[in-house]
Amino acid sequence: MAEPTVEQTQTLHDEQIRLRTEIDLLRRQQEDLRRELAEKKGNENGDKKSDDQSDKQQKDKQDKDKDQKKDDKPKMPASQRARIWVKSHPIATVLLIIGFVVLLIAGYLLLQYLNSYESTDDAEVDGHTDPISSRIIGDIVGVYVQNTQHVTKGQVLVDLDPRDYKVALSQANANLAQAEAALRAQSPNVPITATVQQTQVANANLDIAGAEAALAGAQQTAASAAADLKQAEANAANAEREEERYRQLVGKQEVSREQYDQKTTAARADEALVVSRRASAEAASKNVEQRVAALNQSRQRYLEAKSNLPRNVAVQNATVATRVANVQAAKAQVEQAALNLTYCKILAPSDGIVGDKTVEVGQHVAPGQEMFAITQTDDIWVTANMKETQIRNTHPGQSVTIYVDALSQDFNGYVEALPGATGATYSLLPPENATGNYVKVVQRLQVRIRFKPGQPHAERLHPGMSVEPKVWINTQ
Repeated sequence: MAEPTVEQTQTLHDEQIRLRTEIDLLRRQQEDLRRELAEKKGNENGDKKSDDQSDKQQKDKQDKDKDQKKDDKPKMPASQRARIWVKSHPIATVLLIIGFVVLLIAGYLLLQYLNSYESTDDAEVDGHTDPISSRIIGDIVGVYVQNTQHVTKGQVLVDLDPRDYKVALSQANANLAQAEAALRAQSPNVPITATVQQTQVANANLDIAGAEAALAGAQQTAASAAADLKQAEANAANAEREEERYRQLVGKQEVSREQYDQKTTAARADEALVVSRRASAEAASKNVEQRVAALNQSRQRYLEAKSNLPRNVAVQNATVATRVANVQAAKAQVEQAALNLTYCKILAPSDGIVGDKTVEVGQHVAPGQEMFAITQTDDIWVTANMKETQIRNTHPGQSVTIYVDALSQDFNGYVEALPGATGATYSLLPPENATGNYVKVVQRLQVRIRFKPGQPHAERLHPGMSVEPKVWINTQ
């Protein structure tokens, strides 16, 4: 049984004090009643009592005289009386001596035996109890065990409806195939993009060369047009001077009018040629500006193509990586769907006996819902709640004799381990000795004792059985 708590001990102490107070009060009342009755009887029987007292006094006097006469007789010393008795009873004397020696030896052996072990009746057989629950949601289509049935590791215990999980597995496989196809379609885009970008860089470089050549040609054309303009302007100036000179000669009638008209026409033609050559020069100059702009544009496209080449390739690589991640995610979904399908069969995790069964066919279960428990029978031990004063000389490895109440049989074992703290420390509400009235209570510690293998009837041991272990502290 568990040790009483501080509150329980204090309550028992207060109750004991109250009961003692009530008993003392009742005793005083009883004495008062007896005194009153004695006084009443004394008043009625005063004379009779006086006569009785006188008779009693005479009788006591006679007895004292007899005792005095006996005391006057001389008594023999005790040692002399003992010698006389020993001489008259030699066999009894020897038997008494032998009995005394045997008693001393038996007392010594009994004391040695009582000091050679520590025992407790606060102990029980302990073991592993595995709760069996579902890892998925589903409907039960088969239950193959009952309470108290022995099962082996890997045995099918319950079947859940697998149809939904088969469909989920097929869908996961389809998603995986789709992801793999997308990866295969995306993978060639990386070299294609690299080739296209390299071609664009090369074309941009060629466009620069063409723009530079066109610019050089335009510059030459502009220079030629400028030269032609200067030549036309010079010819026009000369023609204008000729016209002025012939105008004066016509006025003097030194040349014919026809010659003057020819010079006038030539001057006008030279003027028109100057206008034409000026327009050509301006057009050539604008063409040069266009060629410069085209060259700058070609150079910009080249820089853009050159800088976009690694970026576009990186984009394609990132897309491929995304496709790879999608494939891995799809594979994980396939594995999870396959696992969920295997969870439709609930297997026994170890050998043991079924207990606390709470499910039937057709029941709908949720993840984590406990259906029954399996108590392992091949891995059991004894948990002995020993007092803290009993483990002073207790160490791992010491031999233990375990008496099982249910089987009325002793089993051999050994101390496997000592605990790290008392049972009160591990409790839900551990005691707080710093608060309230402190009452010292002997603490108990859970000592683990292991059964030695190969003992008869060990298969009949089950967790929860009451036992009385006896730890032999003087042997290892």
